Amino acid sequence: MQKTSARLLRLLSLLQTPRSWTGPQLAERLDVTTRTVRNDVERLRDLGYPVNATPGAAGGYRLGAGASLPPLLLDDDEAVAVVVGLRTAASGPVSGIEESSLRALAKLEQVLPSRLRHRVNTLQDYTVPVPGSGPRVDAEVLTTIAGAARDHRVLRFGYRSHDGTTSLRNAEPHRLVHAQGRWYLLAWDVARDAWRTFRADRIEPRPPLGARFAPRETPEDVASYVAKSLGQATWNVRAQATVNAPAATIAARLPPAVIVEPSGPDTCVVHVGSDDVRMLALYLGMIDADFQVTGPPELVDRLRLLAARYTGAT
Repeated sequence: MQKTSARLLRLLSLLQTPRSWTGPQLAERLDVTTRTVRNDVERLRDLGYPVNATPGAAGGYRLGAGASLPPLLLDDDEAVAVVVGLRTAASGPVSGIEESSLRALAKLEQVLPSRLRHRVNTLQDYTVPVPGSGPRVDAEVLTTIAGAARDHRVLRFGYRSHDGTTSLRNAEPHRLVHAQGRWYLLAWDVARDAWRTFRADRIEPRPPLGARFAPRETPEDVASYVAKSLGQATWNVRAQATVNAPAATIAARLPPAVIVEPSGPDTCVVHVGSDDVRMLALYLGMIDADFQVTGPPELVDRLRLLAARYTGAT
């Protein structure tokens, strides 16, 4: 049988999992009697841990929310993951948590066993961070957005667009997404009656929060929707190309941000764009299938120029 102190730590570790344990289940795990389990639960309560007990067949023991943080009992991989996450957060794109991350990291590293400290220090020593050039987001902004999404409350905020103009928005926040080194909010824009993707670093929440709303279903997977939105948001030149190939074949050749719509069993429409008409013309050629476009005029002219140039080359 384990010593009492070791058994209490093992019991606390089991209770930290997001589930309820019956007395017999805990007794079996700890190789003790149910009476010993009850006594150990009382010892934990005397130490200040809020162990809740629910009677009945569906009841059991579980650790409740307390005023102080209980000791974190982590296995080796979990401890390494936490340390790596804290080190990343200390220099990541979220402002306002750097000092807190370093304090938590110092506390954790002090109690790591030597074998784990060696692993995480080796990872740190042989990793070269590339300073981020993207915008930083205040942690309070992110928590405000996340809280509004959790409580289904309309979020009022000032928004600065890419050209510097500002506007006041009312939106139903759905999810925060981290992609391409930036934070984005996927939300239903109330005034525009449509889904919109907002850069979090351009959001300035305006308290108080608005009325509650009924959550909506997104048109597709959140990650896919945001990826497509990001791929199209900054295009200066846009076009639709009718491609003489099945949609599935063409979609497999293109990144997720490019929308491919079937227009027949052997044809599809591809929505493409670029910051430069010359790059867009070359990109269309790389689809490796016959296609037709009707605009914009500068793209049509560029394709004619390339056609003549390639013809002359052969």
